[in-house]
Amino acid sequence: MSQYYDMGDQTLWNPSNGVSRLFLRQVALYEAELALSSGVGPMDADECQIDPSDFTAFVDALLARHRNTGHGVMIALSEGFVATVLVLAQRAGIEVGWKAGKCTTGDDFRDVQVPAPPAPDQEVWAAALRQKARELDRFMVR
Repeated sequence: MSQYYDMGDQTLWNPSNGVSRLFLRQVALYEAELALSSGVGPMDADECQIDPSDFTAFVDALLARHRNTGHGVMIALSEGFVATVLVLAQRAGIEVGWKAGKCTTGDDFRDVQVPAPPAPDQEVWAAALRQKARELDRFMVR
């Protein structure tokens, strides 16, 4: 069995039920963390519609949060989800805000890693995340 993630008439992704269930739980987690709707609608009869406007704002906020995180464990925990969302955004033709400003969730100093790792070079960070998304894209059946 599988489920469909659609934007209008276009299917962006058709994962198995287990993968879809995990993805939707992560979507809910990041909606709460970012205090922002993802635009990913409810799964109804194995189909989910994604609102392009809300999803674009969610992708940009998620990417800003990931870019501005200086905690190694948080980066590791979120990297796969962020890459998955980037694949969906690319398939939807969404322009991603790679060089956007700081995330404004107010969590900048709540989750600080000690000792703090060096700040990553933004171009290297973006290139690595793009590569991870390209690798994932091969496994995300439409």
